[in-house]
Amino acid sequence: MTQARREREYPGFIDIHVHFRDPGMPEAETRASGAAAAAAAGFAAVVTMPNTTPPGDNAAWIREQREDRSLRVEIVPSACITKGRLGREVADLEALKAAGAAFFTDDGSYVADTRVMEEAMRRAAAIGMAVCDHAVDPALQRGGVIRDCALARRLGLPVIPPEAETAAIRRDISLCRATGCRLHVQHISTAAGVELVRDAQREGLPVTAEVTPHHLLFSCDELVADDANFKMAPPLGNDEDRAELRKAVKDGVLMFATDHAPHPARTKDKGFAASANGIIGIEAAIPVTYAVMVREEGMAEEAWARAWHEMPLKVIGETGNAWRPSRKTVVATDAELREIDVARFHSIARNSPYGGFKYDTYGKEQTI
Repeated sequence: MTQARREREYPGFIDIHVHFRDPGMPEAETRASGAAAAAAAGFAAVVTMPNTTPPGDNAAWIREQREDRSLRVEIVPSACITKGRLGREVADLEALKAAGAAFFTDDGSYVADTRVMEEAMRRAAAIGMAVCDHAVDPALQRGGVIRDCALARRLGLPVIPPEAETAAIRRDISLCRATGCRLHVQHISTAAGVELVRDAQREGLPVTAEVTPHHLLFSCDELVADDANFKMAPPLGNDEDRAELRKAVKDGVLMFATDHAPHPARTKDKGFAASANGIIGIEAAIPVTYAVMVREEGMAEEAWARAWHEMPLKVIGETGNAWRPSRKTVVATDAELREIDVARFHSIARNSPYGGFKYDTYGKEQTI
């Protein structure tokens, strides 16, 4: 029996973790191309990361993005925790908030100095803002490029142990407890990391966390080729990690975010050992999360939509912030399966593992 076409309108979906590489790497992405990709996917708003060149550690950088009215989605930029993203000195968080920063993150870099992170969290707590944890401790990563799996052993690749993530999460939860600062864990990837977040939420701490579509769809146990389109930081977890991540989404512990990370082809063609971390994912995110969580895992569609809208809103700005995306997201179900064609993406980059994925639900581009 042919499935009837259905469309449903939701409050505008928000991707709270994207890299638009602007300024600094226009051959990978620009603010305009990234916004076009987000709009084509059905998103109403995005939060851009500040690991640009130069970094987003000043009020002028924030205002430039917030005041750009030429774009096809609303941009709410995040700002650096530390000056230059160097982890040594806390940025002017108060000025960054006044300029309109969504939250504070050194995404791409872990703030290893506990004293610096504690100062940042105390100051952020005083102004009602969240601090985000890029939970990959380089001291424990030890040059690893992949989680332990059959492919890693066959190729002799250095592995990243789960402790690189859990040690970072554990430290920052302890700082959350000490400072009262809202903490958001970015791109969580391990079952053990999820348990730490669960425990913190049960304790009543203001801790949230996000998971990417690729960590929900793929597992390192399934990797068979030295294909850097499957290389990201944090790396793909194993089958057990994937199952726990999916369960945590259903339980309302985790929200969605893409970590959309464009790279030029020349930086992604060297295999796991030498290629850059990161994949593009914003144009696949809505169908992939729907297929995995609603169709495969039986998650209620309303709860799935909350993980793209209401939950991200709780991370952005002060608690109770009245900002909402002005546009809606329309989720449509086709009668026929569609297939993701990376060559048709609006993003400039093509570093994606989603080519060929088939789905029948997608976000419709909004008329602007």
